[in-house]
Formats: sequence, structure tokens, C-alpha cells
Amino acid sequence: MEILKPAIAGTLESSDVQVAVEPIEEGVEIYLESSVMNQYGRQIKDTVLQTLERLGVDKVRITVLDKGALDCTIKARVECAVFRSCGASDANIPWGGVIR
Repeated sequence: MEILKPAIAGTLESSDVQVAVEPIEEGVEIYLESSVMNQYGRQIKDTVLQTLERLGVDKVRITVLDKGALDCTIKARVECAVFRSCGASDANIPWGGVIR
């Protein structure tokens, strides 16, 4: 998938994560801020990278503002932000088919 425009998903509430994506020319840039950075920072980054890889996204700047979200929430927010940035509509979103 190709990131076409900036998009955001999630909230800054406790146990949630806000994910923003925007297109860049090359590579994957991750900015991560988390209330549990010392304990789970690497795991959060790995989850984000794995999700982007499964979606086929390779040119993106992604900002992740984590407030203690579970991995499944992180995956869902990344997926949602990517689909929003691609202009996907409710009719053609492959929920559950892309993320394993």
C-alpha cells in the first residue's frame, strides 16, 4: 500500500495509542513516545514495523504516541491510519484479511 496523504487514528486516552502517518520519499521513519518506553519501547516499535511490513508500506513517516496500549490495539491503529491515508472506503477495507 502507498501512503497518499497524512492520516491519524486513535486517541490519547489511557490504554490507547495515537498513530499518525504521512508520506515520505524513501524508507520508514518512526517517532515513538510512550508512557511505558523503558519497559516496552522495543516491542512497540517491532509491532509497528511488522504491521507496516504486512501492509506493504515502505515509504512512511509514522508517529506513535502510546499510552499503554496492547499490541492488538497498536496493530489496529496502524492499520486504520494506513487505510485512511490510502483513501480506502468502508466498501473495500480488507479488515482481518491483511493483519494476521
